[in-house]
Amino acid sequence: MNGRLRGFWTLVGVIIAALAFASAAVAHEIRPAYLQIDQKAANRYTVTWRTPMLSGMRLPVALRFPEGVRNVTTSERNLPDSVVETRVIETTNGALAGQRVEFIGLQATITDVLVRVRLLDGPASITMVRPSQPWIDVAARPGSLEVARTFMHQGVEHILFGYDHLLFVLALIFIARDWKALLWTVTAFTAAHSITLTLATLGIVHVPGPPVEAAIAFSILLLACEIIRVQNGKASMTARRPWLVAFAFGLLHGLGFAGALADLALPQSDIPLALLFFNVGVETGQLAFIVAVIAIVWLARLVRYPPSVGRRAFVTATYLIGATAAFWFVERLSAF
Repeated sequence: MNGRLRGFWTLVGVIIAALAFASAAVAHEIRPAYLQIDQKAANRYTVTWRTPMLSGMRLPVALRFPEGVRNVTTSERNLPDSVVETRVIETTNGALAGQRVEFIGLQATITDVLVRVRLLDGPASITMVRPSQPWIDVAARPGSLEVARTFMHQGVEHILFGYDHLLFVLALIFIARDWKALLWTVTAFTAAHSITLTLATLGIVHVPGPPVEAAIAFSILLLACEIIRVQNGKASMTARRPWLVAFAFGLLHGLGFAGALADLALPQSDIPLALLFFNVGVETGQLAFIVAVIAIVWLARLVRYPPSVGRRAFVTATYLIGATAAFWFVERLSAF
């Protein structure tokens, strides 16, 4: 790849590395809250309300049910990363269908709420509530279209705000020798993380989250080192077969994606549809990122500057990516 293309790919690397440093403390930490409502009788429901812990404190969001709803029983348990509250509630003026449940304080946060409602006369509905509209109107007869839309959006959001995954994809672009190699490399990465995402989500494979997150950061660091080796003219299997390295590390990144999906605490009956569209969302976001990089490369052809500038910027961006990955690795390793 010539210096001109490397220089403009570098611009992408510098921007993402800067964002990654600024967001290191929150990357993969903004997990949604979760509300599950199951109707057990005409006027009785069980409620599970899980709120994540942020910086050691419970998310300051409270549930508000409509008038005519009273608590029958309430219990609470603390988990390492969240607080789970379980209630049995009764309605005194009709069913919850058609009524509004509010999330007081959600508008002051950056956290979403995944809401799952199952009524006696229909399938479960799944909706993502945003801080900009902190309430949900309980639908009488929900369909599966909302499930697909919700989890596809969640998949896109996860990849576009998962700076570690984006840095890894960018490093793959850096090390690919041509467009054909890039195509095979990205395809191998996609196939690999789809495999482990599926296996982990279905419970066939289980690996604790913290070691996976640390290993993902280490994979980016190793790839950055390989890019520098190639730049120095040293032989590298990564440069000869980038698709093989992408496949191997893609298996690891798939476990990270599975961890994000598992954080949504979905019942088994919703896993297949959620898994499919979450994966579609991840691939859509990844493709959008690659297309954006290619567009910048195309624009680079309109600019003229000395090749030495592109080479120096390319090396600088690679070191920034490696330094970011090293920081993440140490930070995540210390969190074990």
